[in-house]
Amino acid sequence: MTHPAVSAEAKGLEGVIALHTGICDIDGQKGTLIYRGYDIDDLARHCTFEEVAWLLWQGELPGAADHAELLRQLASERPLPPMVRELMAMAPEDANAMAFLQTGISTLALFDSEAEQTDPASQYRKAVRLTAHIPVLLAGFDRARNGLPMIAPRPDLSTAANFLYMLRGEEPGEQAVRIFDACLVLHAEHGLNASTFAGRVIGATLSDMYAAVAGAVGALKGPLHGGANLRVMDMLDAIAASGADASSWVRDRLARKERIMGFGHRVYKTLDPRAGILREMSESLAVEAGNRTWYDMSLSIMEIMEREKGLYPNVDFFSASVYSTLGIPKDLFTPIFAMARITGWTAHLMEQWKDNRLIRPRAAYDGPRSRSTGRQAG
Repeated sequence: MTHPAVSAEAKGLEGVIALHTGICDIDGQKGTLIYRGYDIDDLARHCTFEEVAWLLWQGELPGAADHAELLRQLASERPLPPMVRELMAMAPEDANAMAFLQTGISTLALFDSEAEQTDPASQYRKAVRLTAHIPVLLAGFDRARNGLPMIAPRPDLSTAANFLYMLRGEEPGEQAVRIFDACLVLHAEHGLNASTFAGRVIGATLSDMYAAVAGAVGALKGPLHGGANLRVMDMLDAIAASGADASSWVRDRLARKERIMGFGHRVYKTLDPRAGILREMSESLAVEAGNRTWYDMSLSIMEIMEREKGLYPNVDFFSASVYSTLGIPKDLFTPIFAMARITGWTAHLMEQWKDNRLIRPRAAYDGPRSRSTGRQAG
């Protein structure tokens, strides 16, 4: 039996509609992104991360009572089981942060009495738990590897404020919290990307939410999906260390056919709408911090890339300088992506389970046929 050849357009399932969703829509030609019908610019400027989490999970923005209840639930779920706290202390100083996060999520499943429960109410509660636990896992991991005691989360602080507080040991300023909160909103959801698809494939087998999320983290760990903002920061550090002008450094790399990190996107053919918002935030944060080095460098690179290559920055480009200005270690950039995207991942899982069908595509076989070992019976 022969099978039709896989077209160049469909390689990597590009352009293939795998399922229907009511969570997110992206128009790569127009450069638009909506969550549940709301434009990302509107949400990032006017809603908190917790409000957007509720929107992704429930389909509507929360009223005052629902918002207050979600904040209460998140605060109550943040404390980690003792064994998970011990895991932080046991991790090697050079442990990969994404590997730790994946291990931590799998370990949390052991202490959740609802881990195997499949009813919608328990699935929602697990989504809340994971959203509450991940910032604590990451901040505690960074403190432990630096020989510092873990800082307990505060019930009066938001997800964004708590993470910065637990990481640095001091309450962050209002501007830093607002910008970091918006960053979480911008990264919360982005359609059927590699990690979300991986999570839905696992969820479609009726495996549990922790296993599906751990699988999504595994997909995000791959450098072709996550990690681009870390490599953007490596690039900015390299330019600063070289003493060269950013424009000259980029032109030199382009002449050598080297890739400039943070530009272009598999979906967007114009400016990533998230990048424009982050550019404004990066400048605002740079002005507040009294250090425009990373922002001005990024602006120079952006202008060169648009003029000479017709490429626009993606969400990773300006998030690198934002996170660095906030004092966040580079290797936590991708885990922070997961810290935000947990809301989108879990929303997709709950959507998958409402009308589940095993995701089982076929492959077009192009190997040899009609081969024989030549061996005789007996």
